[in-house]
Amino acid sequence: MRYWWVNQNQTYEAELNGGYIWSPKRNKNGVRNQFYENMREVSPGDLVFSFRRRKIPAVGVASSYCYEAPKPDEFGTAGQNWEKVGWRVDVAYTEMSEPITPKAHIDVIRPLLPGKYSPLQQNGDGLQSVYLAAISRELADLLQQLLEGAGNPRVDTDNISQLDRSDLVHEELERQIEDQIDQSIEIESTEKQQLVKSRRGQGLFRLNVQEYEKACRISGVCDTRFLIASHIKPWRSSTNVERLDGENGLFLSPNIDSLFDRGFISFDDNGNLLVSPVLDTQVMSQLGVPAVQSLNVGRFTSGQMKYLAHHRREVFLESGRQS
Repeated sequence: MRYWWVNQNQTYEAELNGGYIWSPKRNKNGVRNQFYENMREVSPGDLVFSFRRRKIPAVGVASSYCYEAPKPDEFGTAGQNWEKVGWRVDVAYTEMSEPITPKAHIDVIRPLLPGKYSPLQQNGDGLQSVYLAAISRELADLLQQLLEGAGNPRVDTDNISQLDRSDLVHEELERQIEDQIDQSIEIESTEKQQLVKSRRGQGLFRLNVQEYEKACRISGVCDTRFLIASHIKPWRSSTNVERLDGENGLFLSPNIDSLFDRGFISFDDNGNLLVSPVLDTQVMSQLGVPAVQSLNVGRFTSGQMKYLAHHRREVFLESGRQS
């Protein structure tokens, strides 16, 4: 279990009512931001303290892992320069009847603030550049004690059901893209059919993948009837050319495909398996993924490497730590 502090001045009402936290993937200049990268390391059951207008008005419990999602419409004009697609984590919030003001308790909070990527200034004021900051268990315990002392109930992290809306969000996004393809006057009808089929790993895309892949890279299953032709760079994020490119695909067993699509595993350019730190090793073993970091699945083509770089950067659930 980990502990997080989220600054929500502009987006608190939308995120509270919608039951989530959302961030862009990068700053408006395209540079990585550690406070956005942290989204990728949240797990169900993690505790999230909301900070708004110098107070902590709510405490939430994460009910999903991080997943890619469009910027919420309910944000309105907030973050006009943010990317259209970012990171989302579903959260079950509990509003505090008596919010606390961290600055009023800064003398006891200050010693527990992170030395780097702190959510607060040393004087207790907020930091405008912060979104999601990791905090220690000690600081989380202190905040809970201060909230309880003000008359708020302690937030229970044990009875929060895991609610993964990622499939619903991605399904809606991909349906919108399908509609755009269908309505396009620049795409021939036969190509439209192949683009739609490729979303499910079928048609021309599947045939193109067969030119490069003969078996699941992890399970070793080589009967392609039982394998999914999975896009490396997600279909929803690809251009039409990329959606049919055989080098943008891997044959994966269904359980492996699920882990890969959700960013729990990836591969480096040398073929080494990468495992997200949020993936439970027992679940990993039950799904047939060796619980070792030393598994090598073989060489990739230069085209596959290009798509895998995107997967590691945009899908894989591991924070790109900044020095």
